Amino acid sequence: MTLKKILPLFVSSVLATSTVSAAVQLIAVGSIDGNYRDLNTQTAAPLENGVAGNLFGGIGSGLAYAGGTTFLGLPDRGPNANAYNSQVDDTSSYILRFHTLNLNLAPSSPGASLPFVLTPTLRSTTLLSSPTPLVYGSGAGLGVGPGAPTLNKMNHTHYFTGRSDNFDPTKPSTNPANARMDPEGIRVSNNGHSVYVSDEYGPYLYEFNRVTGKRTHAFKLPDNLAITTLSSQKEVEIDSNAVGRTTNKGMEGLAITPDGKTLVGIMQANLKQDKKKSLRIVTIDIGSGVTHEYAYQLTEGSGVSEIVAINNHQFLLDERKGSGFADTPLNEDEASPAKIKQLYLIDLNGAIDVTNLSGDLSAYAVPKTLWLDLVSELNANGIDSYLIPSKIEGVAFGQDVVMNGETLHTLFIANDNDFLGTVADPHGVAGDPARGTVANPNQFYVFGFSDDDLPGYMAQSVKPVAEMRCARKNK
Repeated sequence: MTLKKILPLFVSSVLATSTVSAAVQLIAVGSIDGNYRDLNTQTAAPLENGVAGNLFGGIGSGLAYAGGTTFLGLPDRGPNANAYNSQVDDTSSYILRFHTLNLNLAPSSPGASLPFVLTPTLRSTTLLSSPTPLVYGSGAGLGVGPGAPTLNKMNHTHYFTGRSDNFDPTKPSTNPANARMDPEGIRVSNNGHSVYVSDEYGPYLYEFNRVTGKRTHAFKLPDNLAITTLSSQKEVEIDSNAVGRTTNKGMEGLAITPDGKTLVGIMQANLKQDKKKSLRIVTIDIGSGVTHEYAYQLTEGSGVSEIVAINNHQFLLDERKGSGFADTPLNEDEASPAKIKQLYLIDLNGAIDVTNLSGDLSAYAVPKTLWLDLVSELNANGIDSYLIPSKIEGVAFGQDVVMNGETLHTLFIANDNDFLGTVADPHGVAGDPARGTVANPNQFYVFGFSDDDLPGYMAQSVKPVAEMRCARKNK
């Protein structure tokens, strides 16, 4: 990756956000029921909060292309909407995992509203673990029991979990021995054998064996991303640290460059030592571990949820606000229509490394161009703003398709449904004037675009051999 330094004067001259009118079009919509169970029956027993340990939810927290029609869906730290103990932020010993999905596109029947039909199918579930021991919370004094999942003893394995007290309080938050993890970004190596996962608790950036789910490498991230005062309670962590990531807003997005050599993560919000709206992009050379940091300035969104590579220096970022369908709590007065769900195009060529800087980073921010306004595009296709998911978080380029004799590239966008299979019907727009409940599925939107819409686009090539091995159910 070529990342040349340029004068701050030039950077500030291109800070103004520009807009490009792309002919990107919605070509398919699909979903998987949020009440389903995944394929790892060993984890089916109820968690501390009473929710099934293999509830199939949150799979759009991260979405990765794995070649052909195969994708990996990444749930985050697990279901914590059911209150049971505020001292651990109602988190549970949900074992972290990724799902192998088949997202097949087929031409629609004549007269259909969209040109393609998307059929999502779950093929396998893979649990994430460490080959070495991890730190689990004791739960002492909390009345919730030990923080380690019961499956550890059964399988003689050290599983990663979403429970917030699974950490060593004597070390920084980036300690790779911590069992707690809140996965938010996922990508696949070009050889198909490895899966890279970023998270919010550390932030952490780990490499896992795609077949076994065992961690094979922990990348060393810059020290300025870590906090030093850890707590099982979100608000305590926020109030106790002046440096490092903001709690629950760590490394939310992750990209891999098409050459397979560089991982690119983005923090959801500003570090504690930086000014609000000044976010950091972190590049990691996979071979050497060398890192660089670059600045990104929010426009209208409250944070960034994902980053995906166009080529080795250009990227799309998912900038959004939290309003939208399933924005909890929802009732007659609080239902909120989706507003800001936008994809911006950025280029790291010429960006200035801000690793040793802090405060207001806006003068060093990379230039950005609005590439897709998701709300406007879905509205144009008859989808009500109240029904556009709040948490649009998974973004991945996919397989090419042919439409009207033209080859189109595809972009898949998915939501995190917070493991809530049903939610309150916002203002009856889903067809229930009595305001009952309505389904809250794992949702997928597919967009088609041409080379003219995204010049310089290079598809990542993932070898399919490992993909076939991963079709086995993780046991």
